[in-house]
Amino acid sequence: MKSSGVLSLAALSFATAAKAATVTYDWTATWVWAAPDGVGRPVVGINNAWPCPQIDATVGDTVIINFTNNLGNQTSGLHFHGINQVQTPEMDGPSGVTQCPVPPGSTLQYKFVVDVGGTFWYHSHNMGQYPDGLRGVFLVHDPNDPYAGSYDEEVILTVSDWYHNESLTMVRNMLQPSNTRFAPPIPDGMIINEGAGLNVNFTKGRKYRFRMISFAALASAMIHFDSHDINIIMNDADYLQKEVKYQLRIATAQRYDFIIECIDRDNDNYPFLISLDINRDWTNPDLGPLQWPHNYTGYLTMDYNKPNTKKDVVHKWKPADDSHFKPYDNEAILGGNDTNYDTLIKMDFAFCTDANGYPRACFNNLTYIDQKVPALYSAATTGDDNSNPIVYGQINPFIVNYGDVVQIVVNNQDAATHPFHLHGHHFQVLDRPKTGTGDWSGRDTNYNQKPPRRDTVTVMAHSHAVLRFKATNPGTWLFHCHIEWHVEMGLTATIIEAPDRLRNLTFPQDHLDACNKMGIPVSGNAAGNTQDYLDTTGMVTVPPTIYNGAMYAGSSSKKRGLMGRLASGMGSFFF
Repeated sequence: MKSSGVLSLAALSFATAAKAATVTYDWTATWVWAAPDGVGRPVVGINNAWPCPQIDATVGDTVIINFTNNLGNQTSGLHFHGINQVQTPEMDGPSGVTQCPVPPGSTLQYKFVVDVGGTFWYHSHNMGQYPDGLRGVFLVHDPNDPYAGSYDEEVILTVSDWYHNESLTMVRNMLQPSNTRFAPPIPDGMIINEGAGLNVNFTKGRKYRFRMISFAALASAMIHFDSHDINIIMNDADYLQKEVKYQLRIATAQRYDFIIECIDRDNDNYPFLISLDINRDWTNPDLGPLQWPHNYTGYLTMDYNKPNTKKDVVHKWKPADDSHFKPYDNEAILGGNDTNYDTLIKMDFAFCTDANGYPRACFNNLTYIDQKVPALYSAATTGDDNSNPIVYGQINPFIVNYGDVVQIVVNNQDAATHPFHLHGHHFQVLDRPKTGTGDWSGRDTNYNQKPPRRDTVTVMAHSHAVLRFKATNPGTWLFHCHIEWHVEMGLTATIIEAPDRLRNLTFPQDHLDACNKMGIPVSGNAAGNTQDYLDTTGMVTVPPTIYNGAMYAGSSSKKRGLMGRLASGMGSFFF
């Protein structure tokens, strides 16, 4: 099977030569039946098709997506992972944070400027929905790409764990008092390029830029290219000084751009191996071969008349340490040295239980709980009180001032590794020590003075990470584990950035209409109190015991009509 993910540079050069443009997509979310690994199930597609379409833009372009929810029984929405949303925080997309969920039958427009180039992706940020299929590739081409002349073709490579059950059922089974081990759903397998796989037409003398994206909900993935070097040039849409590595580990939501070259001595079809990492900590020396049950072999194919039968065998995974990559621009540590920063946010992560004994995940002993009013709406409508974290309820809010150098310390007190993502920013990774290092000592010493930047970092088991960013992007930005099941367990915090610059922020009418249709207030504190913003009465302090996910409690007649049209083959997914 030949690759469907290769782009010619001729097409790209035309796109990047043009001036800033407006790129518009008209999308309708619909249910689609798909079997990417041979097992059929309903998935969330776009315009009656799945996989979902790719977004292509150039730095400086305005992207417009007219998004209609035609799911019938679920709300929805879109988040554009890694896009900074400078001056458009209302377009970031997480439901209950920067917008209300889009109810069935409604249309909401996303409109924003893409400010940097690189490899991104989009996905639903609405109640565990993206593992059900609502996700896709988002490429921003860069006319000033420093590696533009270093490759001849581009190859899209997406990897994801895959589940045969729907998210709603799996999360309901997870959020039970009997789940005392806090066990998440375990994937049934792995899919590459949403089931299409990858076979690259490998031609002597040509260089291939791979854009690798993880769509996964839980598992990371390892990759190795037989006898070929992996020339890494970018991580999470941030340029790196090129480094030659032989194995990579890509955690959920991360992206890597790297170059594979077909050299003069190449004369065969070359396998490459992707292994799904479902281990709690891949650095555990006691792991055996049964810890890598899901594997995929693709091919760099020079001769399609030869059978692709060879396998790439890796006896032990030792992926590159991404915390030591070097930024392309050699930017120094923010603040100029180890100790010079304005705001410290320390988050101790551990699993916990709520007042009803249900399994949750906590930062500083508090689990994230959705409130009645989206955080950005509260920030825009509570005047001077918007700098008081009490206003926002139990969304783990942290207030930072405009221009602050902010240091985030994550203490991972769990025995597994976890990937953490920050919306609205790329952060510097100052320190990410090995498993078993323990909590941060509180001493700012021996940091990387020219740290790499990214938006999603893996924090090792029983260890910590030290991150920094500069607060120049006002908004309400989530910081969360990107294991989707842990988001549903509450492993999320909210950075309320430059609240004084969010007062009186206005919202598009279609965004307000979505809230009104859902019966969600659009002003006041977390409880919708518009008289006394510091009155906590009505704020949600205990998570509900019944998980309804993105289910829509709208017109039953509409849902009955949908069920009648789609009853064949859709099983029990529709309620």
